[in-house]
Amino acid sequence: GVLERSREQLLRQTCEAVVLGVLHPRTAISLVLQVLSDAGSLLSCCLNAACMALLDAGLPLATLFCGVTCALQPDGTILLDPTARQEQDARAILTFAIASSERKVLMATTKGSCSVEEMQQCLAAAQRAANTIFQFYRDSVRRRYSK
Repeated sequence: GVLERSREQLLRQTCEAVVLGVLHPRTAISLVLQVLSDAGSLLSCCLNAACMALLDAGLPLATLFCGVTCALQPDGTILLDPTARQEQDARAILTFAIASSERKVLMATTKGSCSVEEMQQCLAAAQRAANTIFQFYRDSVRRRYSK
């Protein structure tokens, strides 16, 4: 459907921005993500799975990236990693792909409406949350390759 194609395009563009494809000319990279269930924050979950898959495959990357979803509640509070129910009740859903280098934004998408100030607050919260995700990446790789 349209929603799935949009999600696929966002994932593709984010991955293409970090994969150093010039090091492997005439090479196709196929990344398959299969959604088994959607408990909320699906796009950020897909971004994180894609980055871990690229990392595990040993592909050369310019930087790592992670996905963070923020739900802006009607009262103005920001929820990180919202559930599907919290997404339904939210005034706006913002998803960011954050690069590990300098915490730059690689991709941003919104659903709903919010002010510029609220978007900046969500971005700042997502950049802070990215530290935890990148630490999870480091711990996972350390566990996998320390055996």
